Amino acid sequence: MEEVSKRLRDLREDGDYTQSQIAEVLKIQRQMYRRYESGETDLPIRHLKTLCLFYHVSSDYLIGLSDDHSEVYK
Repeated sequence: MEEVSKRLRDLREDGDYTQSQIAEVLKIQRQMYRRYESGETDLPIRHLKTLCLFYHVSSDYLIGLSDDHSEVYK
């Protein structure tokens, strides 16, 4: 869970996005996204899929099963 939270934050910051902007992509409130990023709440699969497509990364990368950032989905 900690790995997912860190990668969520890192991807967001690398893209210069705010939590509010990512929450908008997910169609949720910022407070809910903050809970995903802080590790307070598990990221649902539907949001995992959306974020993988948004950031062009694999789910394996996002959940920490792979460190290969080049496994990009388009």
